[in-house]
Amino acid sequence: MATILEPGEIEAAATAPPFLHLPPHNLFTLRALRLERLAQGHPLADYLHLVAGLCHGQQRLMDDPPEAALPDPQRVAQCLEHGLPPFAADSLVREDGWLVYLQGLLRDYQPPAQSAVEQAVATLGTASVGQLKAWALALVSGQFSLLPAALVPFLGAALQAAWSHWLLTTPDLNLKPGNSLNQCPACGSPAMAGVIRHRGKYNGLRYLVCSLCACEWHVVRVKCVYCEQSKGLQYVSFDSDRHAADKAPLRAETCPNCHSYLKQIYLECDAEGEALSADLGSLMLDMRLEQEGFQRPAPNLLLAPGGD
Repeated sequence: MATILEPGEIEAAATAPPFLHLPPHNLFTLRALRLERLAQGHPLADYLHLVAGLCHGQQRLMDDPPEAALPDPQRVAQCLEHGLPPFAADSLVREDGWLVYLQGLLRDYQPPAQSAVEQAVATLGTASVGQLKAWALALVSGQFSLLPAALVPFLGAALQAAWSHWLLTTPDLNLKPGNSLNQCPACGSPAMAGVIRHRGKYNGLRYLVCSLCACEWHVVRVKCVYCEQSKGLQYVSFDSDRHAADKAPLRAETCPNCHSYLKQIYLECDAEGEALSADLGSLMLDMRLEQEGFQRPAPNLLLAPGGD
């Protein structure tokens, strides 16, 4: 079967490009440091610092994971054999394995006294297992309205830590493409953003970043990941003193066919760019695109839509 390479891939590989690009084991530290830098002078500085603190907590869970059973190896093997996501979020979130990550995150987190954050932590700490699973299922299903907005960053952080840990500690993951371009092959969750890589065999290739486990999978460029159309795509960014629009490290790919958009990080313009932090640091761009009639299907599990 012949492989048609997009323009940016011709120099990257003479054969099919690598399908996967797994996140580094220090992913959450990198996110935290990036968020702390972005927070300087940012109108959402307090929120970015809050999320940075959660990212440091996520990294502690990765470095010293709780004693919890990993997903059933036999089930993982069967899913891989049949080309299904081995860590399917909509099923594993109904089980108990991820709960110890939430407990570990809350145990180490020190919220400000007499604050809304302290109330959110207390709510999660006293909720029943059934309620926690219901909230988590709503979150991974994109039904943010079914749980209090203040709980989203903490639940999202715990879920991300669990799924990323499972992803990076399971050997021989021969993952296959999902049913849609924006579906994570590891857990079935939607993509949060795209990253245009710039080094080695990945140079010039677009990888979508999972909103849950941070797995990255290759999808050709200049194609809407939602309706798979290429005609009329445009790339929108904010001009600044440092970057011209066509050199901006973050640009939104907008589709006139389905009126959706996906943010993309261009590492050739910012080698330290990271999807989640870049997304949270560019919420003004979301507001602009919403005003222009575009919708955002891509979730960020650490921010409820419309939340502060």
